[in-house]
Amino acid sequence: MLSLLHIENIAIIESVDIQFGGGFNVLTGETGAGKSIVIDAISAVLGERTSRELIRTGSKSALVTAVFTDLPQLPWLEDNGLGPQEEELLLQREIRGDGKNLCRINGRLVTVAQLRDLGRQLLNIHGQHDGQQLLDPECHLGYLDSFGKTGPLLEGFQTSYRAVTELRREIASLEMDEAERSRRVDTLEYQIRELERAELWPGEDEELDARKTLLRGAGKLMEALQEAQFALFGGEDSQGACDLIGQAEGAVRSVTRLSPQLEELGEKLIALRYTADDAAETVRDFADGFDFSPEELDQLESRLDVIYRLKKKYGPTVADMLDYLERCRTELEQIQDADDTIQHLEKELDRAREEARKRGEALSKARRTAAGALQERVQEELRQLDMPKVQFVTEFAPSSAQDGMDDTGMDQVQFLMSANLGEALKPIQKVASGGELARIMLALKNVLAEDDGIGSLVFDEVDTGVSGRAAQKVAEKMADVADRKQVLCVTHLPQIAAMADVHFMVEKGEEKGRTYTRVGWLERQDREEELARLIGGAAVTDALRKSAAELLDQAEAYKAAGQKR
Repeated sequence: MLSLLHIENIAIIESVDIQFGGGFNVLTGETGAGKSIVIDAISAVLGERTSRELIRTGSKSALVTAVFTDLPQLPWLEDNGLGPQEEELLLQREIRGDGKNLCRINGRLVTVAQLRDLGRQLLNIHGQHDGQQLLDPECHLGYLDSFGKTGPLLEGFQTSYRAVTELRREIASLEMDEAERSRRVDTLEYQIRELERAELWPGEDEELDARKTLLRGAGKLMEALQEAQFALFGGEDSQGACDLIGQAEGAVRSVTRLSPQLEELGEKLIALRYTADDAAETVRDFADGFDFSPEELDQLESRLDVIYRLKKKYGPTVADMLDYLERCRTELEQIQDADDTIQHLEKELDRAREEARKRGEALSKARRTAAGALQERVQEELRQLDMPKVQFVTEFAPSSAQDGMDDTGMDQVQFLMSANLGEALKPIQKVASGGELARIMLALKNVLAEDDGIGSLVFDEVDTGVSGRAAQKVAEKMADVADRKQVLCVTHLPQIAAMADVHFMVEKGEEKGRTYTRVGWLERQDREEELARLIGGAAVTDALRKSAAELLDQAEAYKAAGQKR
């Protein structure tokens, strides 16, 4: 369960610590006091989407810390390298003004995605928007699959269905009318002929470019080579470097017996002479081998022009053009063999479709079984919520997609209800009032949460539109749920607030020109005062205080009777 929540610089909350208890925790307060901000903070520390706009004005960052105790087994921790599970679990999230987030689990840095994965195993938040999801038939199948735990069957079906869609895509890419096929064949054959006539070879463009650069600088090159040869070999009236180094070598060798240092110098001169001779021969060979003619440069530029024109159509390099040529050959072959290929793929498609249909039928059967159980459980919950006449039914229809299946299976599902005795079943979005919708959602959420292994539930004003006797039944239902799970609830209803095991009041005030929010734990007398405000508004009278005390007494009696059952 969530034991401690620490909030810093979130919206109008500067700093607050909330120590939740087990069982039923309630937060009340005036509209705009900051109750939903507490829920936003819980959502943030669980890794859900948030915004830098949540940071309190004037602050550089916001911080939320949550401590969980009495934990179920969480293999996720070791699977993600966070060590063995301890008695307490510490989650932290710092939201910075630059949009960056720092997330920690037990002090170790993690990603927001990791924080979210773990958070969803610890606590479920049910907000006001959940009622809108209940009105959307697109969400009903998800509710049913969640209740029926059909995830493995759905994943198996989706694997088969993806194979079907991939085969359909391949067949569609090969199917074309005769005129289109003829035009494509003509185009491919022309492109293949043009590229084959060019007789390209890998790296040709780079090699020709290098040769062109060399030929364009031929005059300067020959001048440099001649100068180098003269320096190394000398001329008729002068000696070159090779001869001079040889003379120096001979002079030193003649006196090497006089000193060991001269012997070492002689070896260096020998090495230098060999190096100079090699360099001289290299220069001579390059000069002798360099063959240049204006005709070669013209031919080379003509060839490069052909390659340039082909590049504009087929790719930026010769390698790209050769790849394109190979693709054209392959596509031409596929088109020419398309009829045989399509026939083969259609046989594969028939097999894949049959496999998907078998898995889809198994999924549908499991869903129908789950639907019967869901109807019974939801109607039982609704009876306990003072809606004994309501009928709740899951209606199935075949999928209208191709082959009667899509990525969700072979079923279209929507929830039907009849709110009053004798009325026909109709889609839930057409007949449910606000109060009925809130109770149906509470019933559905309670059923779905029974076996999900999550220890804490948060309800953010899901009692909207409920009043009177229905409000009392909702309060009793939440108290029943709190017998087996920790429940946190933001409410404006005195009946629900009276049923709490732990009651917090959220107040907004001003200090030094700034708005702040305080969250306080209420004792019995303070609870009476707050319940009287919820019942009667700003003008709290003794009669309202008496009514509040009666509500608390009734709530305590109900919970005491429940413990005896």
